[in-house]
Amino acid sequence: MKEMEPRRVKFENSQPILRVEDMKRALEFYVGRLGFKNASWGGNEFTSVNRDSAGVYLCLKDQGLGKAWIWIGVEDVVQLWEEITARGVKILMEPTNFPWAKEMHVEDPDGNVIRFGSEPDEAA
Repeated sequence: MKEMEPRRVKFENSQPILRVEDMKRALEFYVGRLGFKNASWGGNEFTSVNRDSAGVYLCLKDQGLGKAWIWIGVEDVVQLWEEITARGVKILMEPTNFPWAKEMHVEDPDGNVIRFGSEPDEAA
């Protein structure tokens, strides 16, 4: 009798948890400048901010050492760059084409770096 392969568990999504030192300041950045929405259940010590299918948990002075790097895929990184620079977001690296993505880097007030990327430009 042939043994059956165990069913593989499907991973549903991934949402990083970022340490922040000031929740009010972090929310001003993620909601006010990057356009995320704060979860209705969020509190002063832990919350989730979401924009479309992307989500990030924010944890006040816990769950990590801070200054993490995360990746968020977007439809059009250049359009996002235009949107958030108009809101005064400091860009560490403007949209740059790489083989894996067209990517820009943004730093939040706590030193966490968000790598936003979309499909790379085709080679000329």
